[in-house]
Amino acid sequence: MNNMELRILVYIISLLFWTSCSSEKEDYVPITENAKLEFTVPANFPEPSYNVTLNPPTEKGFELGKKLFYDGRLASDGVISCGFCHIQDFAFTHHTHIVSHGVNGALGTRNAQPLHNMAFMKEFTWDGAAIHLDLQPIIPITAEVEMNETFTGIIKKLEEQPEYVKLFAEAFEDQKINSDNMLKAISQFMIMMISANTKYDKVERNEGSVFTEQESAGLELFKSKCASCHQGTLFTDQSYRNNGLPIDPEYNDVGRKRVTGLEEDIYKFKVPSLRNIELTFPYMHDGRLKTLEDVLNHYSDGMVDSRTLDPIFKSQNNIKGIPMTTEEKQLIIAFLKTLTDDDFLNDDRFSEF
Repeated sequence: MNNMELRILVYIISLLFWTSCSSEKEDYVPITENAKLEFTVPANFPEPSYNVTLNPPTEKGFELGKKLFYDGRLASDGVISCGFCHIQDFAFTHHTHIVSHGVNGALGTRNAQPLHNMAFMKEFTWDGAAIHLDLQPIIPITAEVEMNETFTGIIKKLEEQPEYVKLFAEAFEDQKINSDNMLKAISQFMIMMISANTKYDKVERNEGSVFTEQESAGLELFKSKCASCHQGTLFTDQSYRNNGLPIDPEYNDVGRKRVTGLEEDIYKFKVPSLRNIELTFPYMHDGRLKTLEDVLNHYSDGMVDSRTLDPIFKSQNNIKGIPMTTEEKQLIIAFLKTLTDDDFLNDDRFSEF
């Protein structure tokens, strides 16, 4: 089965799954209007990949998605919610954990990724296993080492809660508590998570901010040494690359190959966005690097060669890595800190309480 056939199969299975998991509760008559929320693309951003017209965020849909995001009922132990591993203060990562922690203390093999600007991403997870934002939550919800629950089990629990009966009825015209509506509500919550008010953005949009001398120098170094992969205003080209990390024998994570089955994709992982990078440590797919200094040291001196090491990291003399002095690294870090969005990190719309 090739990659395209696999993707089509995932869609078909997902659609069948959504249809089979639904509530047959009596209709609830909404008594409040469900106004649409304004989804605004920042002036310096590309067009979203997510088709917002097919699932436009509404007040009640957003409210439902937020409640689901922070509800431990989505896990088999009633504790591990989406928000357990995606904490707003850290750009919706869990930086005290190297890899994700699931039900009953189970450990995953990958570091929790940040959740911002999801509407502009084409694929999701470190290996691109989810090809649509509505499908992405299926992976952590059903994974044994994460939330370890079934959609049948979740729907049963939600049906027993009068608040959810009311919220689903107000959020969706068919008023059904089913997996389709549940996933669409979570997406409505996540697509509103736009991080676009950093110092970098304000400089780019001529909104009165000015880089310091160090930040400006760091930007120029970033353009020459990092921007080939971390492109554009999203700071990722959304590709999958082997960046020369030594193989971790504890996990031996094969990366993108787990999705495509292709040997050429072994040890390749998605290029992450660098927005809010100051707060999303530890770094890399398995959280092995603690600081930004560690990351830049890896790129300058820590790469291990392999058959799928990205050619961008090899010079004509077969020298691996990106040459950087200690001073250059500090300047690049100064620029990277301009990608921190305090408004996003403190936005009450996304807070649990």
